[in-house]
Amino acid sequence: MTFQFAYQFTPDVLQSGLRDLDAVVLTVPLKSDDGDLIAAGTKGTIVSVHGDGESYVVEFAEPLGALVTAEPHEVRAVKAPDA
Repeated sequence: MTFQFAYQFTPDVLQSGLRDLDAVVLTVPLKSDDGDLIAAGTKGTIVSVHGDGESYVVEFAEPLGALVTAEPHEVRAVKAPDA
């Protein structure tokens, strides 16, 4: 008799490299869920990651609480300033 164990490891970092609460900047202008235009270059925070990074829900301060669903090519990580 033999025993086989199957383990599935889920990486802490998604394939895209972006996770919840990461700061990002839009690379293209996008419309919010409420129809407001959010300009390219606007910084926001990822509040939800869909799948393995197929898309992200990003929240912006202006307009207050604006949410945008963005694809990976539409956002990039904000780099921390050099210390």
